[in-house]
Amino acid sequence: MKVKFIKIHDSDNVVVAVELLTAGEKILPEGIEITLAENINKGHKIAIHDIKAGEKVIKYGHVIGHAVTDMKTGEWVHSHNLKTDLSDVIEYQYNPVKSDVIKSVENIPTFSGYKRKNGKAGTRNEIWIINTVGCVNSSAEKIAKIANEKFKSENFDGVFTFSHPYGCSQLGDDLTNTQRVLAGLINNPNAGAVLILGLGCENNQMGTLLSKIGNADTERIRSFNSQDVTDEIETGVNKIEELFQIIIKDKREEIPLSELVIGVKCGGSDGFSGITANALVGRITDILTSYKGTVLLTEVPEMFGAEQQLMNRAKDKDTFNKIVSMINSFKKYFTDHNQPVYENPSPGNKEGGLTTLEEKSLGAIQKGGTSRITKVLDYGEVFSTDDSNGLVLIKAPGNDGVSSTAMTASGAVMLLFTTGRGTPLGFPVPTVKISSNTDIFNRKPNWIDFNAGRLLDGEENIGNLTGELLKFIIDAASGKIKMKNEINGYKEIAIWKEGVTL
Repeated sequence: MKVKFIKIHDSDNVVVAVELLTAGEKILPEGIEITLAENINKGHKIAIHDIKAGEKVIKYGHVIGHAVTDMKTGEWVHSHNLKTDLSDVIEYQYNPVKSDVIKSVENIPTFSGYKRKNGKAGTRNEIWIINTVGCVNSSAEKIAKIANEKFKSENFDGVFTFSHPYGCSQLGDDLTNTQRVLAGLINNPNAGAVLILGLGCENNQMGTLLSKIGNADTERIRSFNSQDVTDEIETGVNKIEELFQIIIKDKREEIPLSELVIGVKCGGSDGFSGITANALVGRITDILTSYKGTVLLTEVPEMFGAEQQLMNRAKDKDTFNKIVSMINSFKKYFTDHNQPVYENPSPGNKEGGLTTLEEKSLGAIQKGGTSRITKVLDYGEVFSTDDSNGLVLIKAPGNDGVSSTAMTASGAVMLLFTTGRGTPLGFPVPTVKISSNTDIFNRKPNWIDFNAGRLLDGEENIGNLTGELLKFIIDAASGKIKMKNEINGYKEIAIWKEGVTL
């Protein structure tokens, strides 16, 4: 039976409307009849107790802000009467909590993937064209188009290029960011082979980029500058053919889930995201990390207000200090640009029922489950498989394109992307779109792959849906099904730009 509202935690003084509720309608959140004072849109909050001005508003069992006016029982709670408690500087304390996740090294499920020379595992066998500079974007697209028409094989998933506007007239951290992300993409296990296409005169020089690719398999890399050849399209297609002849020999093999690296992301969130889709992904995170797999989590500004919870899950004091440094450096990034750290949620988030950054962050970190945090990566840093498998944090903004690209550059071979309002975005690796509500799943079947909104419809319990999503992920990783971003050809990147351009 479909419920009309959800109370997430016993200590909450608000509930969330599951459907449009009308003024005068009666609800029974704690066995006490409450008459609604006004219409309440789905995803929005309702006060279930009188809350005086200045008192804390509680959701997820945590403070999401304070009341700026007196709130009556049954009143709508949103931007007009609820404000953030966040400030720029906070003193953090390490109060470690024990993770609920129990490691299991027996009977680890497998997926059918591609084992690379460096020991990492891919979910696709593709050739990627990586551009050193935006000037060659169109050339790369022409090369990819011709190559995809010419070269086909059962175990070959195609040639892809990822346009970006950078590489020229960049200095300092901006140039470093571009090089680190491109080097990370070159290393991604889903790229069975890589063509690096340059122009020749750009700041992002080919030799410098090649020096940053680490332990990438150089036998599967080709590179040239367009200024050095007569016909860059013909040269590019010829080099793709060389790579094609190498990777068509690759075969899928059974690989334990402990070797699967997944990134988790939310975009276009609504009031249900933290209750359904993110919570469901959090359970997947706990399952994968229990098998000693790796899950990447970023969107640092969407940790503000919930960061202490993450810090308490650090595996040790050193990891805690790295999380503190990551959070504080991001706050400084905001203040250095004269921006408040709490300028979030977005207009779409607010329309969907999210009011303060604390509320959004508490919902966003649900994707990380209860796993301990084993490592903190800098922006563009590639994850290395060692005893740090588990939940890994990456320094990157909340922007969908930038953060998803950052996780791909760090080694994610699949992304779980939750959304309450929908987006067509897709990234270089399979991007599993998981809806927080059934409405967007039904309205956008060409965008959404999996519907977590069934948890609101009374159709499924979270245990059954978790098992269904895990099987879906294994099938997708094994190439048995394609994600909507792959079917639609939506595979994009975005690089973080912090500084000046010449």
